Amino acid sequence: MEKKKHSRLLFIITVILLNMAASFAHPVTPTIFKNLNLGDYMFGVALGSMTIVNFLLSPFWGKINTYISSKKSLFIGCLGYALGQAFFGLAKTETQFIIARSFTGAFTGAVFVSLLTYVVNTAPDERQRGRDLTLVATIQSVGSAFGFLTGGLLGEIHTYLAIVVQVICLVICGISFFLICEDDASIPLSSLKFSELAKQANPFQAFVDSRKFLNVVLAFLFGVVMTQSLGFTAFDQSFNYYIKDVFGFSSGYNGLLKGAMGIITLIANTTIALWLINKTDLRKSIVWILAICVITVTGVVLVDAVIPFIIINVLFFAFNAVTIPMIQALVSQSAKEKDSNLVMGFYNAMKSLGSIIGAFASGALYTMNPKFPFVLTLVAFFFGTIFAFTYQKRDIAANNS
Repeated sequence: MEKKKHSRLLFIITVILLNMAASFAHPVTPTIFKNLNLGDYMFGVALGSMTIVNFLLSPFWGKINTYISSKKSLFIGCLGYALGQAFFGLAKTETQFIIARSFTGAFTGAVFVSLLTYVVNTAPDERQRGRDLTLVATIQSVGSAFGFLTGGLLGEIHTYLAIVVQVICLVICGISFFLICEDDASIPLSSLKFSELAKQANPFQAFVDSRKFLNVVLAFLFGVVMTQSLGFTAFDQSFNYYIKDVFGFSSGYNGLLKGAMGIITLIANTTIALWLINKTDLRKSIVWILAICVITVTGVVLVDAVIPFIIINVLFFAFNAVTIPMIQALVSQSAKEKDSNLVMGFYNAMKSLGSIIGAFASGALYTMNPKFPFVLTLVAFFFGTIFAFTYQKRDIAANNS
């Protein structure tokens, strides 16, 4: 029992380091692109290139974990992610950045799908699974923010130091996951049929196969997943570039701002999110939180003064962070045990689909007007609120019939 607690603590520490490391490059990316005189659209194109490959391969990682275990996929994913970021650090042209980001996307899917499948597969019961998913979602939001802070401060020393440290940390995470995680494979690798795997791991086939668990009610829930991801990707990438381009913030100030957001996110997720998940009907409360996001992002669109703009952005960031564990909890509750890996892979694929649209659209819209990506965020969260409201009504009606 003591060994299990020790392994769990090491797992949590590794997840924290992973999510911090994943954000080390973000605050220095605008500086790198500006110094190389790349187009303003590149922040969207680079991210979009990564997320589209992530989307294509997410179902593969969700399925292969059934045979090789999540710990091995986490190991492979972290090392591949590290190599991709090394390529990113060496890139000088737009084409090289797109290739580096695409390579990275092949392995980010392995990391984040496997992280979710490991939590789902190793939880002793549904209640603990919900707690663990909430913990992981909180770590993702807070770790990302503090990773941004760390990367920004490293960037003040030297722009590329953030990427060097990121590569080292990702390698450490991969080795750590491999050593401390349990083997959660449920089917022997010897029984794997590659023709069947190729069919089931095809991301477009995965949408067809999702009919095993997907119904009209769940379609609205996954609509929330996609619109939340689309909206926040457009916001996050544009905000990062906007405060560098419009306000002239350095990577250090950029990182400090995201660090402050991380503290607020931690407070919000350990108070508001946990209370909502444990004490309320999530189907109803998610509608209200998304509606608050709509209100705050409306302020982002309308306000231009630096201080009010930053304050409203921090509020939006915090409430958006609360939606993540809530949505994950709703999705995990809908996953029957035999379909859990497929459902979590589909969940990650839908998030990636939203990220692809959000990334490419925000980059293109930014070249027209720096505020247009925030308008896209507003529209996405508005529709997400409508989808959540419809899901709530239909799910309650289905359970009462």
